[in-house]
Amino acid sequence: MIVGIWVLAGCSRAPVNAQSHGVWSHYFVYPFSEVIQFVATFFNGNYGLAIIFLTIIIRCLLLPFTVSQTKNQQKMKELQPEMKRIREKYQSKDRETQTKMQQEVMALYQKHGVNPVSMGCLPLLIQMPILLAFYYAIIRTKEISAHNFLWFNLGTPDHTHILPIIAAVTTFIQYKIINRQLEQVNPQIQMMGYIMPLIIVFSAWRLSAVLPMYWIVGNIFMTIQSLVINRRRKDIQTTANSNS
Repeated sequence: MIVGIWVLAGCSRAPVNAQSHGVWSHYFVYPFSEVIQFVATFFNGNYGLAIIFLTIIIRCLLLPFTVSQTKNQQKMKELQPEMKRIREKYQSKDRETQTKMQQEVMALYQKHGVNPVSMGCLPLLIQMPILLAFYYAIIRTKEISAHNFLWFNLGTPDHTHILPIIAAVTTFIQYKIINRQLEQVNPQIQMMGYIMPLIIVFSAWRLSAVLPMYWIVGNIFMTIQSLVINRRRKDIQTTANSNS
């Protein structure tokens, strides 16, 4: 997702409207621009509040993928003893042995209904075009990009750099809460918890302030959502244990 933003950073920033040409501008960026402007009418023309509202709506639409990701993480934790046994069985690093190990791992995933794609890649792939269209709808719509919200302008970088720092902190907290179960068994996931905030702050430092604002709202929403899901799962487990 971050790479995609940097790749498109050099794309056209010409004002977008109904006459804009190209599939990306006409069918993705322009509709988002119209939606933002429509929602802003319910907030007395405040585009900042409209964007926050739409960010929450987008996160709600992605909720099924987040729930699936959380369930897969729990299953992955439960499968760790079996995964350890498979790794010990195929310790040789030659291609044939590693292929057999991967086949057995995939068979284990299928047996227990674990989808490794939904562990992180799928939600990001789905979110990427939405985020990019959202971002360019804002910076390519004069009324929105010129709008002042709180201490910053939506279409220009936050000169105080407060937003990128908050975005990095909330990313760290969100990542730790969502992946804390897997961190116990996979050091690489733990390392990503420190790398991702650095990527976020570096990416948001010079891009329009609306980008870190989107991340902050999304991170807070996902953090609360994860806490609620984890709490509900613990309550179900506690009830099941008390009935057994």
